[in-house]
Amino acid sequence: MSLTELLHYLRLGGVTMAVLLLASIVALGVAIERIIALWGVSENSRVLGETVHKHLLRGDLAAARTASERSKAAVADIFLAGFDRLERARLTGGGVESAVERERAQVGLRLRRNLWLLATIGSLAPFVGLFGTVAGIMRSFKDLGLDVESGGTGGTATVMTGISEALIATAVGILVAVIAMVFYNYFQARLARVLVELRLLGDEFVELLRERPSPPVSPSSPPEPAARGDASPA
Repeated sequence: MSLTELLHYLRLGGVTMAVLLLASIVALGVAIERIIALWGVSENSRVLGETVHKHLLRGDLAAARTASERSKAAVADIFLAGFDRLERARLTGGGVESAVERERAQVGLRLRRNLWLLATIGSLAPFVGLFGTVAGIMRSFKDLGLDVESGGTGGTATVMTGISEALIATAVGILVAVIAMVFYNYFQARLARVLVELRLLGDEFVELLRERPSPPVSPSSPPEPAARGDASPA
């Protein structure tokens, strides 16, 4: 199909083709944005997880927190939520698991951002295209009726041409839906793997916080015995 024919069909489609073209641009934009956002999420999270775990095995909470604050990995927010909860609780592991789980859910929501647009486009684009086809067929039969009223032969050539042109809307709608659903399923599968990795890193983080070695306690000097006065002879 040449560019001239493509522009011809776009003009014939009218509003329907404009909506489908806009939907395809939105789907492509969301896909590119999510690819950039998810680029290196797993690798960066694993690197930070290994660093934080090494510090926790040595009992160095300050170094582990500093590494999390300097990192832009998705799991960094999960670790920082655990550290904040640990400081507030002032108990070893107290309430850390629930805080880590809540933050992990928030990170999952951020990673899924805008994916609903792909699902919506994938489910609605075929119906938009079908609507355009029905509207085009109705217009073709209307033209046929006007041709007969004006004394024409009422041949089917004009109707068939109009129907064939109207069917392009359904074809474009299906194509846009397929592209959107391919991207949506790809991101769903990738996010499922990423969220499992984040859960494992979070669980190991909580376990290391509970099992971390206690910091050395400096021995306190025993209290000095109270001075006793010399007993005076009676």
